[in-house]
Amino acid sequence: MKIGILGGTFDPIHFGHIRPAQEVRQQLNLDEVWLMPNHIPPHKSGTHVSSEDRLAMAQLICDQLPQFRLCDIEAKRDTPSYSALTLTQLTEMYPEHEFYFIMGMDSFLSFTRWHKWQRLLELCHLVVCKRPGWQLDANDPMQSLLDKRQHDINQLTPVKFGKIFMVDITQQDISSTEVRQQLSTGTLPEGALPTEIEEYIISHHLYQNPTADNSN
Repeated sequence: MKIGILGGTFDPIHFGHIRPAQEVRQQLNLDEVWLMPNHIPPHKSGTHVSSEDRLAMAQLICDQLPQFRLCDIEAKRDTPSYSALTLTQLTEMYPEHEFYFIMGMDSFLSFTRWHKWQRLLELCHLVVCKRPGWQLDANDPMQSLLDKRQHDINQLTPVKFGKIFMVDITQQDISSTEVRQQLSTGTLPEGALPTEIEEYIISHHLYQNPTADNSN
């Protein structure tokens, strides 16, 4: 099976996470997308609600979307959620699967600063969500990586790892920080959250006293 992996704090999960993942699944003809909430994100100071709540919200999305599945491998770990370690574990657990690691353009531009980033390319393909019409500057150091590894989304992949797919997605102007700020005032952000997530947040009294931060 071809499996997309979408990791993140999902604090909370919103349409800015869900819709691009749906578009990636359709364009690459993936069998499933696994939502993978982080436990201890290596690039952020922490989360605003517990791992249990973030897992529960991600599960609600999977309950609504039959081709989505919850992956709790990182949430169960007590160490930072390094992607190379996670994909090592997943490929050992599911050697029959072909994994596609989904990321945004900002993450891709900083990819060579990730922990053991070369190892990640030995375990899975990368899927980079880019805005329609967007192009990497020819002088950007990431362009050389793309020149070696970029693969056409319409062609079959000859190997199970190491390719980079650049996928045009519909831009979602939704910020997790703004969502939390609105929720802290008792306002439901319009068009940002699925109904089941809104109901969960209300019933569990989440995001009422968030700490200020600038993360997304």
